[in-house]
Amino acid sequence: MLQLTNVVRQHAKFRPDQVAVVFENDRLTWRQFEARIARCARMLQGLGVGKGDRVATVLSNCRELLEVYWAIPAIGAVLVPLSPLLMASGLASLLRDSGACCLVSQRSMATVIDEVRAELPELAADRVLIVDGASAGYVDYRALLDTFPDRLPDFAPCRSDDLFNIMYTSGTTGLPKGIMHSHFVRAMYCTLFASAWRMHPESVVLHTGAIVFNGAFVTMMPCFYLGARYVLQRQFDAMEAIEIIARERVTHTMMVPAQIIAVLNAPNFSPEKLSSLEMILSLGAPLLQEHKDRLNRLLPNRFYELYGLTEGFWTILDKTQSLRKAGSVGSPPYFYEMRIVGDDGAEVAIGQVGEIVGRGPSLMSGYHGRPDLTAQALRDGWLFTGDLGYVDDEGYLYLVDRKKDMIDSGGVKIYPRDIEEIAARHPDILEVAVFGVEHEKWGETPVAAVLLHSQSTVDAEALKAWINARVDARYQRLHEVLILDDFPRNAAGKTLKRSMRAAYEAARGGSR
Repeated sequence: MLQLTNVVRQHAKFRPDQVAVVFENDRLTWRQFEARIARCARMLQGLGVGKGDRVATVLSNCRELLEVYWAIPAIGAVLVPLSPLLMASGLASLLRDSGACCLVSQRSMATVIDEVRAELPELAADRVLIVDGASAGYVDYRALLDTFPDRLPDFAPCRSDDLFNIMYTSGTTGLPKGIMHSHFVRAMYCTLFASAWRMHPESVVLHTGAIVFNGAFVTMMPCFYLGARYVLQRQFDAMEAIEIIARERVTHTMMVPAQIIAVLNAPNFSPEKLSSLEMILSLGAPLLQEHKDRLNRLLPNRFYELYGLTEGFWTILDKTQSLRKAGSVGSPPYFYEMRIVGDDGAEVAIGQVGEIVGRGPSLMSGYHGRPDLTAQALRDGWLFTGDLGYVDDEGYLYLVDRKKDMIDSGGVKIYPRDIEEIAARHPDILEVAVFGVEHEKWGETPVAAVLLHSQSTVDAEALKAWINARVDARYQRLHEVLILDDFPRNAAGKTLKRSMRAAYEAARGGSR
């Protein structure tokens, strides 16, 4: 039997008075946290939720979301984390696709839930729980929770290949894909990442972004497995994150590139306030070299980078290699294999760009309800990532770009990241995103959207001229530079290039 909630029971037994979870003013010991998980697990059972049933969450970061995450597997049910940024149509589609029979949410989502329940007759009102107080027609989570005993129920027997969760991708078009992870895969997150991050029971782990996304599990699972302290920020704020790190003596944190850039440029940033950090992990998108160099200069010997897909393949750039292999996203960890292949599926030579293909013990079971898409992604046990890169003679991976982001201009391939690396060197540019837009002559042409430092007065034409003077080839020259107040981002903080591209095309079409 593989029962992941056993890790909480173990810490509650042997380290009951150690602080397990910090959320704002709440500081829960392992004994207290286990008691809340127990009540939640029994409450779900009382609502008729059993082994294999899907339980969806639509919650912002809160203490209740953490306890639900651990209560669901305790009864053998399947976790389905969904974003509170979903509109009614998107939420209805994902609840229907997952087959969720129970929903845990918040009052701000009540009107959206009202809309979708008419389309989901199997989701009864008495199985919709609201964590932050009563909401008309739905169950008050806190009030009901307190009526249940604080002893964990007997665990539902779970095999290693039983389903632990369905994680939905952000999706570019159509219905997002539901990525299925088994209990075994999540156990691999516990053990392999604990080793990779040099985490230990005395570590203090801060998570600043939304935990509804798979990236959160990269530090959450090893933290709880080891019995370290988990500090959760309600929502990302760079200045507050710095103060939390200083106050809690945080040792490990992960952020997406935009969050790292925001911390480095926060008014209260100082290396002294972040001196307790042993790991700063970047994931979700490549951190441009300009920002890597600054981070390594100000906070040396702490930077890690993870390249990975929710589908289950990773490479890790260790802090000991972050200077020697500065342009790399690392190498596959133990038990993983990687190949770089051409369009014909054959492995290409060292230094040659191709599709990144990998396998290892964290591969997904497949896409929920989509055997056709599963067969495209998983071939003979290998995950075809759709990302482009090359390896050096030591086996380190260099990420070139996403296949879907590649720009085809007059038959020439342009990788947006090459232009972004140059633009990021401009002293006025805080963040940059390059994407392709339609062009009558060339088919596609690159456009850069930028965020500027607050005191900057540079204009778009000057930026365009500066960048175009430094690109490696004429075909990389920017068609236009857009100065924006902010980038569209998902709840994980990732920049949404597709949204910028769509807005640009709509504005250009409307001006004709």
